Formats: sequence, C-alpha cells, structure tokens
Amino acid sequence: MPDQSSTPLLATVRTPSGSRSARRLRREGLVPGVVYGGGQEPVAFQVGGRELRRALSDAGAVIDLKLDGGSAGPVVLKELIRHPVSGAMTHIDLLRVRLDVAIQSQVTIELTGAEDAQGVKVGGILEQPLREVTVEALPNDIPDTIRHDVNEMDIGDTLTVSALVAPQGVTILTEPDTLVAALSASRMARDVAADIEIETETELVGEAEAEAEGDAEGGDSE
Repeated sequence: MPDQSSTPLLATVRTPSGSRSARRLRREGLVPGVVYGGGQEPVAFQVGGRELRRALSDAGAVIDLKLDGGSAGPVVLKELIRHPVSGAMTHIDLLRVRLDVAIQSQVTIELTGAEDAQGVKVGGILEQPLREVTVEALPNDIPDTIRHDVNEMDIGDTLTVSALVAPQGVTILTEPDTLVAALSASRMARDVAADIEIETETELVGEAEAEAEGDAEGGDSE
C-alpha cells in the first residue's frame, strides 16, 4: 500500500499575466500551475522544477501543498503538461482532495515477467496498447502502479483489464474487456507464414490447372 504520509511541496502564489510571463518562469526553472477544487477558488502558483519532480516521483502520492508557507491542504495531480519535444514540464494542475473521500485517478499498468514469457522465448512480440487504467479509491490508497505477471503468456494469448488485480480498497473502473496486451508472432515469423501460404496456394492452383489440362486432353482424344 502507498505511504500514508503526504509529500510536501512549497510553492509561491502568482498572478497570471499571460504566456510571456509563463515563458519567463520556465526560463528561470519554475513551473506555473493552478490548484482547483475543495469548494474554493482556483489559485495560480509557481514552483521550482526540481522540487516538483521530487514531489511527483511517486505517481500516486498525495501532496501537501504549501502556498507562501501556508498549507493549501492535501492535493493530487490533475494534469501535467510537458513540452512535446524536450519533455520539460510546462504547466501543472493540482486538485484539492479530502483524505476520507474516494477519488478517481489514472494508474499505470506494469507488466512483469515479459522476458520469461513462453511466447517471447520463441520469438513472439508482446504488445501493450493500454498503459493506464482508471481506478477509484481514497487518495492515500491510490497505488503507484498495478502490476501483472505475463510470464505464462504464449503466442496468440491476450490480456484484458478483467485479469488485473487491484490492491485492497481500490476499484478498477476501466471496462473489463478492454485489451491490455497481446502476444503475437514476430513480423519475420508472420512473413514466413505468409510466404508459405502463398507458395502452398500457388502449388494448389498449379495442380488444379494441370488436372484441368489433363481432363481437356482426355476429352479431345475420345
């Protein structure tokens, strides 16, 4: 279970003044943000990038946001925007929460044992189209990840959300039949199989044509 303590984050209240001001903050190593919810007005703030990375190091962490030294209460990550090229944090939204009220959150799916999976050992490829699921739990019970061991998967096997097991007190809300991962033959194996199929089909067509020609010759001799 996640640590029940909150991660502190010291931030400074700011007055929003347009994109130029936001770019200046980023050049100074600061990240602009806004905290919402809790029946209170949204508050804009700025925080050091290093401090923010430290606070977000645990994906499901509850953060104790302190604005200008005063506590703004427990908050969780609502949205983090990154630069599309550099990956640098450009804006963050936080959401005030009550520790005794369940919330919904996105949690990463971590597949373990992939290298030991039966299908991978014989050259198969494990693909994971779904990386996160939506869960509901008390803020301090939101897990960092939901892990699932795939070492018994073979070529042709699929994994759906219904097979994932959440920690006690956590409910997975994503549709149970949503595909998480599939283990398929490698592209090379598929190409070889396709070539064999084409060759077989060509041989069958050739045999059929030969038989047809034989039948035709036999008919002419009568």
